[in-house]
Amino acid sequence: MKNLLVSLEKADDFDEIVDVRTPLEFAEDHIPGATNAPVLSNEERVLVGTTYKQVSPFEGTRIGAALVARNIAHHLETTFADRPRSWRPLIYCWRGGKRSGSVTTLFNMIGWQARQLDGGYKSYRRATLDTLDTLPKTFSYIALVGPTGSGKTRLLTALREAGAQTLDLEALASHRGSLLGAWAGVQQPSQKYFDTLLVTALRSLNPARPVFVEAESRRIGSVALPLALLETFHRGRCVEVLSSREDRAAFLLHDYAHLFDDPDSLKGQLQKLVGLHSRERVTGWQQLVDGNRRAELAHELIERHYDPAYARSSRQHFVQLPRAWQLSFRPNDADVVDQARVLLAQLDSTTLATV
Repeated sequence: MKNLLVSLEKADDFDEIVDVRTPLEFAEDHIPGATNAPVLSNEERVLVGTTYKQVSPFEGTRIGAALVARNIAHHLETTFADRPRSWRPLIYCWRGGKRSGSVTTLFNMIGWQARQLDGGYKSYRRATLDTLDTLPKTFSYIALVGPTGSGKTRLLTALREAGAQTLDLEALASHRGSLLGAWAGVQQPSQKYFDTLLVTALRSLNPARPVFVEAESRRIGSVALPLALLETFHRGRCVEVLSSREDRAAFLLHDYAHLFDDPDSLKGQLQKLVGLHSRERVTGWQQLVDGNRRAELAHELIERHYDPAYARSSRQHFVQLPRAWQLSFRPNDADVVDQARVLLAQLDSTTLATV
C-alpha cells in the first residue's frame, strides 16, 4: 500500500476527494469540497468499536469488514456509478487506516487510479492548525470597533459591496458574538469546522490589500478565534463606528426581534448575566420581556450592559483605538453602501491605495 499513499500537498492533483468517515465525523469537520461516502454509519462504527473492545479485536474486525464491504458496494451502485474510467479520487478516513485503505484497494482493482491520503483526516487537521498559527499574520487588518448595536456587521457588508476586502468572522461562526447573538434556527459550526472555514476564507484574501474585520473578543458564541488572528488585528488600525443611542436601539430591536418569539429562552439568556449584574436588575429586565416592553429593554441593555462592557474591552484590546478614524454611521438607513464609500474615500490614500 505504500505506493498508494500521497501527502496532503498533492490533493489538488485529484479529480475528487472522498471522505469515507461516518456522517457525524464528516459533519464535525472535513476537507473542503470532499464527498462523504461513509463505509460505516454512525451506529455501525459504534457497534464495531464496542465489539472490538468488549469481545475481541478479531470479532470486531470481522463484523467491520462485512459492513464496509456492503457499504462500498452500495456506493459503487449509487454515489460513484457515473464516474468515468479515468477518474482519479483521493480517499481518506480518520488516520489513513483500514476504512480508506479498503476503498482505495478496491477502487484500484476496478481500474480507477485511487490514492489514499497519508495520515488521513488527522494530517489535514494538523495542517489546518499550523496554518492558523501563521497565515493570519500575513495580512494588515483594519478593525471596525464600536459598541453593540452600532451596525458594525452592516458596515462590514457595505464595505465589501463598495469594493473593500473583508473578513466576516460572525458569518463564519453563524453567531453575532454578543450575549443575545445566536442566529435563529441556525446551529454554530464545530470548532474544527470553523477553523476550516476560516482557513478557506483567509486563503481567498490578497495580502497586498488591507482587510476590514469586525472587532471581536476571543469567543464568538461557542467557537474561539486563533490567537494569531486575534493578536494581529488587535494591534492593527481601527475605525471607531459611532451611532446614536436611538439608532442603536432601533437596530437591536430589528436584529433581535425574533428573541421575543420565545420569551422564556430570552429570559434564560438574561439570567446568565447574574454575577455581572445584580439579581434585582436582571429580574427587572426579565419583567420587561414579560411585558413585551422591547424598546425599554433595548435601551436598558445598551446603557447598563453593552456600553460598559465595550468601554472595558476596547481600551484593553485595541492599542490603536486612541488614533482610530471615526465614522458617524447610520446603520438603519438605506444608503449604508454610500456611507461605506465615504469612509473609504476619507481613509489615508496610502493605506488603501490598492482597494
